[in-house]
This record gives sequence, structure tokens and C-alpha cells, in this order.
Amino acid sequence: MRRAFPYSAIVGQTEMKQALMLSAVDPTIGGVLVFGDRGTGKSTAVRALAALLPKIEIVGGCPYNCAFDAPAKECPHCSVVKPEKAAKVATPVVDLPLGATEDRVVGALDLERALTRGEKAFEPGLLAAANRGFLYIDEVNLLEDHIVDLLLDVAASGENVVEREGLSVRHAAKFVIVGSGNPEEGELRPQLLDRFGLSVEVASPTEIKERIEVIRRRDAFEQDPAAFVKKWSRRDGAARKKILLAREVLPRVEVPDAVLEKAAELCIALGADGLRGELTLMRAARAVAALASAEVVDVVHLRGIAASALRHRLRRDPLDEAGSTVRVMRVVDEVLGA
Repeated sequence: MRRAFPYSAIVGQTEMKQALMLSAVDPTIGGVLVFGDRGTGKSTAVRALAALLPKIEIVGGCPYNCAFDAPAKECPHCSVVKPEKAAKVATPVVDLPLGATEDRVVGALDLERALTRGEKAFEPGLLAAANRGFLYIDEVNLLEDHIVDLLLDVAASGENVVEREGLSVRHAAKFVIVGSGNPEEGELRPQLLDRFGLSVEVASPTEIKERIEVIRRRDAFEQDPAAFVKKWSRRDGAARKKILLAREVLPRVEVPDAVLEKAAELCIALGADGLRGELTLMRAARAVAALASAEVVDVVHLRGIAASALRHRLRRDPLDEAGSTVRVMRVVDEVLGA
């Protein structure tokens, strides 16, 4: 079994790691979009976070990862086969390749069973495999728009509905969608950008010491994965406990009206369309507070997540050459105070 690189051993990339942790605490935030240079640890971070989380308990043999203590009534497997045994599996991380067809993503008629037995049966797709885990899309900006749109719709609803070839199937598909890419190779449509909850920018480290540390840790991991994972197990364990505690605290976290007003002011000042900006700010700030074991959201939590929640929702301004992060933080200083 291939080991994942320890989450705590990832050098730098603080904003990316924070966004992924927030999505693990509250998956309703809407996923994470990571744009930046190649080789900056984007896919490594996703797999490291998934490995950090505790195993999930599923119905034995269920291809949809139904929870054993609460199997979905509409599950094509559990609604037919009575759940009798539980199985513990690692939090799934499913890769979606660029060339994947819609049938491969959502599922389709099982042709083998149809031809050999004359039975109509559903063959689960990647969305079924990703249920209760992460769906990772590398080079999401190169994926066909209709596939990305479909994925984001399912991620928002938490359910995959397939109506084709005489089949009518509905199953749970609750996952955190993580997309990554290099902006030099193409941009996502603004409509799709807006559908992602958080957006982070990553870059290769510019400090010599930091670059050397990255190389040392990666080399040590490749030389002896077991020893390296053991070395970082205590810090990973602490991060795991922090996420699990935050999940317990999250339902009790209050968001005062004054903080919601500031969130709305930020979005209006930045010209963000719709209300997704405010919703994401509220959910992300609440998750930030939960990670800090705070039960009330304040403007400090709002400030800490504003760039990630809003930078990809800005309208293009040909008269302003400043980057999106600079524009967001400039408005944050004006609205929340420097």
C-alpha cells in the first residue's frame, strides 16, 4: 500500500493547507480551487489531508460508501441488499482524468451484465467512489465545461441522479471537490469560478532555505516512507484531533449580525455577483472559528479567510492592474479597518 506524504511535513503553502482543513471541517463550504505553478504540492496536500482523517465506516460491499449506521434509502445497493456487516476504509480520494466521459463520471448501464445476462444494471461512476471523500481534478481549467458544471451541481446538491437507457438511479454523492491547475494554460469561465467555495494561489518557494527543506523532506520520504511517516505521526495526530474537535464545535458556533453585515459590505464593495460570496464567507469564517475552538465568529476570523473566499469572484477591472489578492485585501482594510 502506497503511503501518503504526512500533512504536517508539507513546507509552507499555509493558505492552501488552511483551505483544505476548512473544507474537511465543513464540506458545505463548496470545495477548493488551487491555481499555481507545477510541482508545488497540490495533489500531495489533498492526499495528505485525506490520509490524516480517520477511516470511515461503510456498509460492506457497498460501492457508494454508505454509512453502516445510516445507509441511504435510495442507494441502489443498500436498498436491495440488507446491510449485514461494516467495513472501515480510508477516506476516499478519487482522481478525475481529463479525458473522462460523462458516463464514467456519473455512471451508466453495465454493458457486461446487459449482454451476458440480459439484465439492466447500473455501473457506478467516479461520483459514487468519491462519496464521503474528495474528488480531485488536476488541470481543472482544461476539463470540458459541461463536465465541470455537472460536478459542481452534484457537489452542491450532494446527490447524483442518472436517467438514461431505461435506468433511473439516485445515490448520495457528498464529497469535497478540489480542482487545481496552471492559469498560464487557460482560465476557468467566471460562472464556474464562482461555484467553487475557496480559491488559493500557490507558488514555488523563493527562499533558498525553504526550497532546500522541501527537497530534504521529499527525499527522506522517498528513501524510507515508513520512518518518515512515523517521525511526523505526532504532529499529524494533533492536526487530526484539531479537525475532529472543530467538527464537534462547528454546530455551536454563532455568527453575529454585525459580522454578516461586514461580510455583505465586503462583497458589495468588491462588486461580487450574487450571494455566494457572503455564504462562503460566513461558512468559512465559522469553520475558522471552530478550528480555533471559538464559539462566536468575529471580524478577525472574517479577515483571515476573505482573500480565499473572494479573490475568484472579482469582476475584471482593466483600470486596476493590481492582482486579485491585493484588491481584496485593500477593500478588507477599508471595511474592517487596517
